[in-house]
Amino acid sequence: MATVLKTYEVTFIINPDFDEEKTQAVLKDIKDTIEGKGGRVLDVDVWGKRRLAYEIDGYKTGFFIVITFEGPSDTPPELERVLRINDEILRHMVIRDED
Repeated sequence: MATVLKTYEVTFIINPDFDEEKTQAVLKDIKDTIEGKGGRVLDVDVWGKRRLAYEIDGYKTGFFIVITFEGPSDTPPELERVLRINDEILRHMVIRDED
């Protein structure tokens, strides 16, 4: 029986002090996590550095990235776990896209 893939979106904020190389490394880790669980990245939308609505860990700005992906239902919990333990991620949110 084929695995049903659902569409999800993850938005995360990276430490704004990182250079381009470090930011790309964090992005690659997130994409690898999605693909490692049988998911497929559909779109990566880099919003760049933006002002935060409120300070997070002393930061007034953050580097925003939104990834749209397909994956089996066990992909979001693993992605949440990876995002939660990653010190470079200030905040994150994973939502399911209602088709």
